[in-house]
Amino acid sequence: MTPAAGRARGPSAPLLMLGAALLFSVMAVCVKWASAQYGAGELVFYRSMVGTLFIAALARTRGKTLRTALPAMHFWRGASGVAALLLWFYALGGLPLATAMTLNYTSSVWMALFLLGGAALLGAARVDGRLVAAILTGFAGVALVLRPALEQQQLWHGLAALLSGLLAAVAYLQVTALGRAGEPEERIVFYFSIGGLVVGALWMLLQGASAHSARGLALLLAIGLSATTAQVMMTRAYRIGSTLSNASLQYLGIVFSCLFGVLLFDEPVTWMALAGMALIVVAGLAATLLRSHQQPDNETPRAPPDPP
Repeated sequence: MTPAAGRARGPSAPLLMLGAALLFSVMAVCVKWASAQYGAGELVFYRSMVGTLFIAALARTRGKTLRTALPAMHFWRGASGVAALLLWFYALGGLPLATAMTLNYTSSVWMALFLLGGAALLGAARVDGRLVAAILTGFAGVALVLRPALEQQQLWHGLAALLSGLLAAVAYLQVTALGRAGEPEERIVFYFSIGGLVVGALWMLLQGASAHSARGLALLLAIGLSATTAQVMMTRAYRIGSTLSNASLQYLGIVFSCLFGVLLFDEPVTWMALAGMALIVVAGLAATLLRSHQQPDNETPRAPPDPP
C-alpha cells in the first residue's frame, strides 16, 4: 500500500472515537453554560437545526436521497431519541457535568436489562448469569453516583438523567431496526434532527423564546457543530472498527466530563462518585461484550445514537 493510499483511508477508528468522546463532552459543557440562558426545549431546537442543515448538505454532497419509505419507524425513533435529549439537557443544567454524563451512559446497562427481559418473555431455558451480574453492577454504580445528587437536592435532575439513559437504549433498538431495514445513517440522523426541530419549536411556541446574546448564539452554534461532528465521527468509527474497542473508548466521555467539571465549574469529585462511575463503565463494557457475542456474524455493528 502506498503512503497516499494510507492517507486516503482517513483517521483510524480509535482516533475517531477519541475525537467523538471529546466533542460530546464539549457539547455537554456548552449545554451547561447555555442552560443559564435557554430552556432545554430551545437547546434541542437549535442543536437539531444545525444537525438538520449539516446532514442535508452532507447527503446532497454524497448524492444520497433523504426520502424514506419508513416514516412510522423514524417517528418512533425520533420520539424516544428527542425525549432522551430533552431530559439530558435538563439534567445538565442542574447536575455536575460528570454525573449527568455518567447517568446518560447507563444506556448499555438498560440494553442488557431489555435483553434479559426479552429472553424471559421468550421462555429461554437458561438466564445468562453474566448479564444479571452486569445489570446489578451497573445499578450499584447508579446508586453511588446518585448519592451526592440526593444530598444536594438534585433528585429530579438525577432521575431525568437516568431516564434519558433508558430512552437512549430504546432509541438504539430502533436505530438497529432501521439499519436492518436498509436505512443509511444519514437518513436516520436527519429524521431524528427533524423531530428535535418540531419538538423544540412546539416548546418555544408554548413557553416562549429566550432573548439572544452574542455569547448565547456562539454556544448554540458550538452545541450543534460539536454534536453533529461527533455523531458523524462515531458512526464512521463503528463502521470500520471493533464494537468493543469503540465502546471502551466511548466511555472516555466520562473522563473528559469529569476533568471539564473540575476545571471549568469547580465541581468536587468524591470517592463515591468515582466508584459509581467505574462500576457503570465496567457494567456497560460487559453488557456490550455479551451483546456483541449474541449478534449474528453477518450483522454489521451500528453506531448508537449520540449521548443520547
